[in-house]
Amino acid sequence: MLVQVEAVGQVADGPATVRVRAEVGVAAAFWCGDPTGPDREHRVEWTVEEDVVWGGNTRPTTSFSPAVGEEEGCRIVFRGRLGLTGDVGAVLEVAGSQILFDLADPPPPDAVDGTWVEVRVERSSVSVYS
Repeated sequence: MLVQVEAVGQVADGPATVRVRAEVGVAAAFWCGDPTGPDREHRVEWTVEEDVVWGGNTRPTTSFSPAVGEEEGCRIVFRGRLGLTGDVGAVLEVAGSQILFDLADPPPPDAVDGTWVEVRVERSSVSVYS
């Protein structure tokens, strides 16, 4: 996903926090790219260290357009098409980017494969790489 990355801050001995501005929305995440990388345009990959929990952090949506955004309470919302990989994983396609997830037990029903969903995760579990 091609985005504008802007430096926001840095925790001592930790990754920098950046604001990621994409065509489909804006969210803050940890920067795990080149240390001189923020404050310009990048093609990034999203990494989320939180499982898809069907009926918990992942639910069907009636909005059929990709999105990335922030919710009050330090959560990031990804909206896209969910693809089940047939093992214990899933892929969320958001505006041409694929975000890999592990599946919590019990996994989502097979009927949700290819449907539009929203996944809400803690901001602290989200990183971007360039």
